Amino acid sequence: MRLAATWLLLLLLGCSQPDKPYQWALPQGFPEPIVPNDNPMSEAKVALGRVLFYDRNLSFNKTQACASCHQQAFAFAQPAKVATGSTGQLHRRNSLALVNVAYNTTLTWAHPELTRIEQQLLIPLFAEHPLEMGISGHDQEVLARFDSADYRPLFNAAFGDEVPSYDGIVKALASFVRSLVSFDSAFDHYAYQMQDDALSESAKRGMALFFSEQLECHHCHGGINFSQASRHAGQLLQIRQFHNTGLYNEDGKGMYPASDMGLYEITGQGVDMGHFRAPTLRNIARSAPYMHDGSLPTLEAVLDFYAAGGRGAGIDSPVKSVFMRGFTLSVEQKQDLLAFLHSLTDENFLTKEEFAHP
Repeated sequence: MRLAATWLLLLLLGCSQPDKPYQWALPQGFPEPIVPNDNPMSEAKVALGRVLFYDRNLSFNKTQACASCHQQAFAFAQPAKVATGSTGQLHRRNSLALVNVAYNTTLTWAHPELTRIEQQLLIPLFAEHPLEMGISGHDQEVLARFDSADYRPLFNAAFGDEVPSYDGIVKALASFVRSLVSFDSAFDHYAYQMQDDALSESAKRGMALFFSEQLECHHCHGGINFSQASRHAGQLLQIRQFHNTGLYNEDGKGMYPASDMGLYEITGQGVDMGHFRAPTLRNIARSAPYMHDGSLPTLEAVLDFYAAGGRGAGIDSPVKSVFMRGFTLSVEQKQDLLAFLHSLTDENFLTKEEFAHP
């Protein structure tokens, strides 16, 4: 990595002071995300976090970086059913896309208490079951890799201290992840910038279907981030963000496979069986496969799943969401809905240099 070049860029930007505020790249009128008081955004922290995000030295055996499972070309998701850890261990869940994570009320697929990126980052870094970056037991060895001539100036610019620490690593990574905002899709140009020709006629018809009571997609994928699991400055109302979509029904009573029961594993409440967070639909066309276990390979398969009101025995699950009633689409309507979902792709986000490998 060109760390020296990154440090030079910081100097040119005047980011040698850790308290220089970060300038959000948001369209006019869009609300800023809520940022924790103990980790305010700064240009220097975002720059350090970007370098760390792509550095394989952050895994105990130097085989993986955060970017291994969160790839920019795929909306910072991964084209695989489930993630793979640094030792080759397959995980049980699909890698979530890191799109507008700064707006999320909760992190991961099914954990209501993980509300801060700083909290969530500790799991891939230190957790042993499943093992991801595998730092536990190798803490000092891994940290020593960042006590270098390349990294010390970056830590000093971000925190006013050249000595690397895990607190600084986590805060910098969280800052970079918060900077990954995406509001430059064809839909945004049409809906918020009043460019009537930004959407095709097919996509416009698909948009009408998406927001209709016939399909009811917007009940779980609404707001500026197309997800109930989001909030921003000035927003007061928070909506329940976990849902059972009838993907499984092992016992006729709504049971999910023992390998992953979703929110139920955290709460122990029967009503939470098979409940998972509704992710953002922004850049959804680039983040296949879908669902918490990556079991639906394409957007077409996702639409067929929702049209059926679930899958297999899950269609008759007594605990699935009331919005999973199923619907009928003509061939043209299905193509229209797909055209709308593709209009949520932000090509600039997928190629933006500021988000790429430094």
